[in-house]
Amino acid sequence: RRVAIAPVALALAAGCGGSGNDEPEPPRDVGNVVQPGAPGEPSRKLSAQDLAEIDQAKHTQADVRFMQDMIHHHGQAILMTEWVPGRTESRDVRLLARRMELSQETEVEQIQGWLRARGEKPRDPEDHGDHDHGSGEGLPPGMLTSRQLGQLYSADGRRFDRLFLRFMTFHHQGALTMVQELREAGGGAETEIGVFTNHVEADQGIEIARMRELDAGLR
Repeated sequence: RRVAIAPVALALAAGCGGSGNDEPEPPRDVGNVVQPGAPGEPSRKLSAQDLAEIDQAKHTQADVRFMQDMIHHHGQAILMTEWVPGRTESRDVRLLARRMELSQETEVEQIQGWLRARGEKPRDPEDHGDHDHGSGEGLPPGMLTSRQLGQLYSADGRRFDRLFLRFMTFHHQGALTMVQELREAGGGAETEIGVFTNHVEADQGIEIARMRELDAGLR
Protein backbone atom coordinates (compact mmCIF):
# COMPACT_ATOMS: atom_id res chain seq x y z
CA ARG A 1 0.00 0.00 0.00
CA ARG A 2 2.97 2.24 -0.14
CA VAL A 3 2.84 5.02 -2.71
CA ALA A 4 5.79 4.91 -5.12
CA ILE A 5 7.28 8.32 -5.95
CA ALA A 6 8.13 8.45 -9.64
CA PRO A 7 11.58 9.95 -10.22
CA VAL A 8 10.44 12.34 -12.95
CA ALA A 9 13.73 14.16 -13.10
CA LEU A 10 15.60 10.91 -13.74
CA ALA A 11 13.16 9.96 -16.47
CA LEU A 12 13.79 13.26 -18.21
CA ALA A 13 17.54 12.79 -17.92
CA ALA A 14 17.51 9.28 -19.39
CA GLY A 15 19.30 9.00 -22.70
CA CYS A 16 21.19 12.28 -22.28
CA GLY A 17 24.63 10.71 -22.60
CA GLY A 18 27.47 11.93 -24.81
CA SER A 19 26.47 12.65 -28.41
CA GLY A 20 29.90 13.21 -29.88
CA ASN A 21 29.59 17.01 -30.06
CA ASP A 22 29.36 19.95 -27.72
CA GLU A 23 25.97 21.13 -28.88
CA PRO A 24 23.28 20.98 -26.21
CA GLU A 25 20.45 18.59 -26.92
CA PRO A 26 17.04 20.08 -27.61
CA PRO A 27 14.59 19.99 -24.70
CA ARG A 28 12.62 16.79 -24.47
CA ASP A 29 8.87 16.80 -24.95
CA VAL A 30 7.23 16.70 -21.52
CA GLY A 31 3.71 17.24 -22.74
CA ASN A 32 2.71 13.72 -21.70
CA VAL A 33 3.83 14.05 -18.08
CA VAL A 34 0.63 14.28 -16.02
CA GLN A 35 0.34 15.24 -12.38
CA PRO A 36 -2.64 13.60 -10.63
CA GLY A 37 -4.91 16.10 -8.91
CA ALA A 38 -5.98 15.98 -5.29
CA PRO A 39 -9.36 14.33 -4.65
CA GLY A 40 -12.04 16.30 -6.50
CA GLU A 41 -9.49 18.17 -8.60
CA PRO A 42 -8.49 17.41 -12.21
CA SER A 43 -5.09 16.17 -13.32
CA ARG A 44 -2.87 18.51 -15.33
CA LYS A 45 -0.06 18.23 -17.84
CA LEU A 46 3.30 19.50 -16.64
CA SER A 47 5.53 21.80 -18.63
CA ALA A 48 9.33 21.72 -18.48
CA GLN A 49 9.20 24.72 -16.15
CA ASP A 50 6.69 22.96 -13.88
CA LEU A 51 8.98 19.93 -13.64
CA ALA A 52 11.99 22.09 -12.87
CA GLU A 53 10.10 23.84 -10.08
CA ILE A 54 8.94 20.51 -8.60
CA ASP A 55 12.46 19.12 -8.75
CA GLN A 56 13.82 22.20 -6.94
CA ALA A 57 11.13 22.40 -4.24
CA LYS A 58 12.53 22.02 -0.73
CA HIS A 59 10.80 21.05 2.48
CA THR A 60 9.78 23.75 4.94
CA GLN A 61 9.39 23.96 8.70
CA ALA A 62 5.65 23.68 8.13
CA ASP A 63 6.33 20.31 6.46
CA VAL A 64 8.38 19.16 9.45
CA ARG A 65 5.69 20.21 11.94
CA PHE A 66 3.05 18.46 9.84
CA MET A 67 5.01 15.21 9.72
CA GLN A 68 5.77 15.29 13.46
CA ASP A 69 2.11 15.95 14.26
CA MET A 70 1.03 13.19 11.86
CA ILE A 71 3.14 10.69 13.82
CA HIS A 72 1.24 11.77 16.94
CA HIS A 73 -2.06 11.58 15.03
CA HIS A 74 -1.39 8.13 13.58
CA GLY A 75 -0.14 6.89 16.96
CA GLN A 76 -3.51 7.60 18.54
CA ALA A 77 -5.38 5.91 15.68
CA ILE A 78 -3.20 2.81 16.06
CA LEU A 79 -3.94 2.78 19.79
CA MET A 80 -7.68 2.88 19.05
CA THR A 81 -7.46 0.02 16.56
CA GLU A 82 -5.63 -2.14 19.11
CA TRP A 83 -8.71 -2.07 21.34
CA VAL A 84 -11.02 -3.41 18.63
CA PRO A 85 -10.43 -7.20 18.76
CA GLY A 86 -11.43 -7.56 22.42
CA ARG A 87 -14.48 -5.29 22.25
CA THR A 88 -16.17 -5.34 18.85
CA GLU A 89 -19.22 -7.36 17.83
CA SER A 90 -18.71 -6.60 14.15
CA ARG A 91 -16.56 -8.56 11.73
CA ASP A 92 -16.58 -5.54 9.38
CA VAL A 93 -15.33 -3.20 12.10
CA ARG A 94 -12.63 -5.72 13.00
CA LEU A 95 -11.42 -5.95 9.38
CA LEU A 96 -11.53 -2.19 8.88
CA ALA A 97 -9.58 -1.57 12.07
CA ARG A 98 -6.91 -4.11 11.07
CA ARG A 99 -6.54 -2.43 7.68
CA MET A 100 -6.15 0.95 9.39
CA GLU A 101 -3.58 -0.40 11.82
CA LEU A 102 -1.37 -1.86 9.10
CA SER A 103 -1.72 1.20 6.88
CA GLN A 104 -0.90 3.72 9.58
CA GLU A 105 2.00 1.73 10.98
CA THR A 106 3.49 1.72 7.48
CA GLU A 107 2.92 5.45 7.12
CA VAL A 108 4.55 6.16 10.50
CA GLU A 109 7.66 4.34 9.28
CA GLN A 110 7.57 6.37 6.07
CA ILE A 111 7.24 9.63 8.00
CA GLN A 112 10.08 8.71 10.35
CA GLY A 113 12.32 7.97 7.37
CA TRP A 114 11.39 11.29 5.77
CA LEU A 115 12.27 13.18 8.94
CA ARG A 116 15.57 11.38 9.54
CA ALA A 117 16.64 11.99 5.94
CA ARG A 118 16.24 15.71 6.63
CA GLY A 119 18.13 15.73 9.92
CA GLU A 120 15.03 15.75 12.13
CA LYS A 121 14.43 13.43 15.09
CA PRO A 122 10.98 11.80 14.80
CA ARG A 123 8.68 12.02 17.76
CA ASP A 124 7.52 8.89 19.59
CA PRO A 125 4.31 7.51 18.01
CA GLU A 126 3.29 6.14 21.42
CA ASP A 127 3.25 9.65 22.87
CA HIS A 128 -0.53 9.94 22.84
CA GLY A 129 -1.25 13.05 24.84
CA ASP A 130 1.62 15.21 26.02
CA HIS A 131 -0.45 18.36 25.41
CA ASP A 132 -3.81 16.97 26.50
CA HIS A 133 -5.03 18.18 29.87
CA GLY A 134 -8.56 16.87 29.32
CA SER A 135 -9.75 19.57 26.94
CA GLY A 136 -7.79 18.58 23.84
CA GLU A 137 -6.24 22.05 23.66
CA GLY A 138 -2.90 22.03 21.82
CA LEU A 139 -3.58 18.74 20.06
CA PRO A 140 -3.58 18.33 16.26
CA PRO A 141 -7.04 18.44 14.62
CA GLY A 142 -9.14 15.33 15.16
CA MET A 143 -7.23 14.06 18.19
CA LEU A 144 -9.40 12.61 20.94
CA THR A 145 -9.13 13.90 24.49
CA SER A 146 -8.19 11.60 27.35
CA ARG A 147 -11.87 11.60 28.40
CA GLN A 148 -12.99 10.43 24.96
CA LEU A 149 -10.33 7.74 24.87
CA GLY A 150 -11.55 6.59 28.28
CA GLN A 151 -15.11 6.34 26.96
CA LEU A 152 -13.96 4.19 24.06
CA TYR A 153 -11.74 1.99 26.21
CA SER A 154 -14.57 1.33 28.68
CA ALA A 155 -17.17 0.42 26.05
CA ASP A 156 -17.85 -2.94 24.47
CA GLY A 157 -20.15 -4.60 21.97
CA ARG A 158 -22.40 -2.38 19.86
CA ARG A 159 -21.68 0.69 21.98
CA PHE A 160 -17.95 0.26 21.35
CA ASP A 161 -18.49 -0.17 17.61
CA ARG A 162 -20.60 2.97 17.41
CA LEU A 163 -18.10 5.04 19.41
CA PHE A 164 -15.15 3.66 17.47
CA LEU A 165 -16.68 4.51 14.08
CA ARG A 166 -17.74 8.01 15.14
CA PHE A 167 -14.53 8.86 16.96
CA MET A 168 -12.37 7.48 14.15
CA THR A 169 -14.37 9.40 11.55
CA PHE A 170 -13.74 12.59 13.54
CA HIS A 171 -10.07 11.58 13.80
CA HIS A 172 -9.76 11.05 10.02
CA GLN A 173 -11.46 14.37 9.31
CA GLY A 174 -8.79 15.97 11.47
CA ALA A 175 -6.09 14.49 9.23
CA LEU A 176 -7.75 16.10 6.21
CA THR A 177 -7.79 19.41 8.08
CA MET A 178 -4.07 19.02 8.80
CA VAL A 179 -3.36 18.61 5.08
CA GLN A 180 -5.43 21.70 4.26
CA GLU A 181 -3.67 23.75 6.93
CA LEU A 182 -0.27 22.61 5.65
CA ARG A 183 -1.05 23.87 2.16
CA GLU A 184 -2.41 27.14 3.53
CA ALA A 185 0.91 27.57 5.36
CA GLY A 186 2.81 27.18 2.09
CA GLY A 187 3.95 23.61 2.73
CA GLY A 188 3.51 20.42 0.77
CA ALA A 189 5.48 21.56 -2.30
CA GLU A 190 8.33 19.07 -1.95
CA THR A 191 7.68 16.03 -4.14
CA GLU A 192 7.67 13.35 -1.43
CA ILE A 193 5.47 15.21 1.01
CA GLY A 194 3.16 16.23 -1.83
CA VAL A 195 2.63 12.59 -2.76
CA PHE A 196 2.17 11.67 0.90
CA THR A 197 -0.51 14.31 1.52
CA ASN A 198 -2.40 13.29 -1.63
CA HIS A 199 -2.35 9.71 -0.37
CA VAL A 200 -3.62 10.77 3.06
CA GLU A 201 -6.52 12.63 1.47
CA ALA A 202 -7.50 9.74 -0.80
CA ASP A 203 -7.08 6.93 1.74
CA GLN A 204 -8.72 8.65 4.68
CA GLY A 205 -11.56 9.89 2.49
CA ILE A 206 -12.31 6.30 1.44
CA GLU A 207 -12.23 5.11 5.04
CA ILE A 208 -14.52 7.92 6.21
CA ALA A 209 -17.12 6.84 3.64
CA ARG A 210 -16.82 3.21 4.77
CA MET A 211 -17.14 4.11 8.47
CA ARG A 212 -20.26 6.18 7.81
CA GLU A 213 -21.75 3.22 5.96
CA LEU A 214 -21.00 0.85 8.86
CA ASP A 215 -22.29 3.35 11.42
CA ALA A 216 -25.57 3.68 9.54
CA GLY A 217 -25.96 -0.10 9.70
CA LEU A 218 -25.72 -0.05 13.51
CA ARG A 219 -28.73 2.23 13.99
